Amino acid sequence: MTDTFVRYEYGAGVARITLVDGDRGNPLHHASVAQLHDAVRSAHRDGARVVVLAAEGRFFSVGGDLGAFAGADDVASFIDDLAEALHRAVSELVRSDAVVVSAVQGTAAGAGFPLAAAADIVIAADSARFSLAYTKVGLSPDGGSSLLVHTLGLHRTLRLALLGDLLTAQDAYDAGLVARVVPADDLAATVDQVVDALAAGSATANAAAKRLLREVAAPTPETALRKESLSIRTLAESADGREGVAAFVEKRAPKFNG
Repeated sequence: MTDTFVRYEYGAGVARITLVDGDRGNPLHHASVAQLHDAVRSAHRDGARVVVLAAEGRFFSVGGDLGAFAGADDVASFIDDLAEALHRAVSELVRSDAVVVSAVQGTAAGAGFPLAAAADIVIAADSARFSLAYTKVGLSPDGGSSLLVHTLGLHRTLRLALLGDLLTAQDAYDAGLVARVVPADDLAATVDQVVDALAAGSATANAAAKRLLREVAAPTPETALRKESLSIRTLAESADGREGVAAFVEKRAPKFNG
């Protein structure tokens, strides 16, 4: 029996994609990313006008499953394959004619951050946090993290990537990433209100507006995503990459040499 990491639901023009491995923090690994991609493709086949990306549990997503990284025989190929699979899902969300709304109820860390930010409209609970934690484990950002420059600006994104700073929900709102910040108990209802407004509008006009604005912001997102895959693959097989992942799994401070 296959474990379910992602739930897909569709009705009345709205596709709902929910990460449901909440007890583990919704980590991104080969199985969960494959199910995520399948759900994104299902939304396209169903002709969804709106896609809602949400999660269960305390975390939106903790990002890549570092325990799985550490156990891989060929960690570089393992991470490269995972990054490429995630990037296909992110690319299809960005390129989709559907308006994508993400509901962030907890921490979105590592690749969970750009996954949430791949949405066209991000709604966050006031408890939400956003973190790019890659360099702390000797890796470079993936999942579409480099596309955050278009929203957050170069130096804020550099600070997040290099210092590992957290963005609170209010910080993310002030930076223009988050559309609305609401109490956690109001998150689902607020998302439903936004979805209803989008679904009641013109799907063709919404798709055209999304396409025009995204092409100005990032004309070739796939180029950025491919560069991310190559970078994280290279670092995964470096001494610092191996040390960073090992230290995380062993719950100790890493000892980097690079």
